[in-house]
Amino acid sequence: MSNISIIVAIAENNAIGINNNLLCHLPEDLKRFKQITSGHKIIMGKITYFTLPKRPLPNRTNVVLTNIQGEIIEGCQMAYSIDDVLKICNEEESFIIGGGSVYRQFLPIANKLYLTKIHHKFEADTYFSDINFDEWETISESDIFTDEKSGIAYSFVDYKRK
Repeated sequence: MSNISIIVAIAENNAIGINNNLLCHLPEDLKRFKQITSGHKIIMGKITYFTLPKRPLPNRTNVVLTNIQGEIIEGCQMAYSIDDVLKICNEEESFIIGGGSVYRQFLPIANKLYLTKIHHKFEADTYFSDINFDEWETISESDIFTDEKSGIAYSFVDYKRK
């Protein structure tokens, strides 16, 4: 069995993005993302890949999921199906990092969720699926922090599947 985790910043209304961008800039969330995913495989759709500020993201194996057979993006491992991703990931913890359709495909088989809960509602064009929290057990939960620049409150909550 694979060891798939999802890492995502999600607003109160399940919003995760707008115009192929994050909802807001939370430096502590980005630091946490880097700390958790460094040294691991990160799996993303092609649109997410091309929105990254630095491509490929350093100190990680960047896996791009595309439905175009034979497509190659330099510096990345390519996957053309969920099965391809699972073969690439083997037993090590690997992280789904977006976008919306990739999250939807992997939520049913993910073992862990690393959520940045943004305590705010946003206008968005991309939303995360509803999470049935009865299927998940909280493994850690931070205090609620407030970003100094934006004033946006957020917290980090990690879950494992029951």
